[in-house]
Amino acid sequence: MPTSTPGSPGAEHPTPAQLRAAAETFALMASPARLHLMWLITHGSYDVSTLATHVGIGIATVSQHLAKLRLAGLITARRDGRRTLYAVEDPPMWSP
Repeated sequence: MPTSTPGSPGAEHPTPAQLRAAAETFALMASPARLHLMWLITHGSYDVSTLATHVGIGIATVSQHLAKLRLAGLITARRDGRRTLYAVEDPPMWSP
């Protein structure tokens, strides 16, 4: 999104599509479990079992959350032998 100061001459405002996409991302991250998953994944690549242990919810529930985060393009998945590891494609967006 543009970083110009609102109201300044020549400032670019976000488009309706950009605002809609941002609102959808914020809505997706309104779940404490998904927010926790995103925080973990920004700090390393993990498999679903490890994530479930850290977040304290079942593997099936974590899998559902990860599927939604993948569909939104917020995380990626890659095979590592028999495991699937999840990672954040663009960590600076989620890192402090």
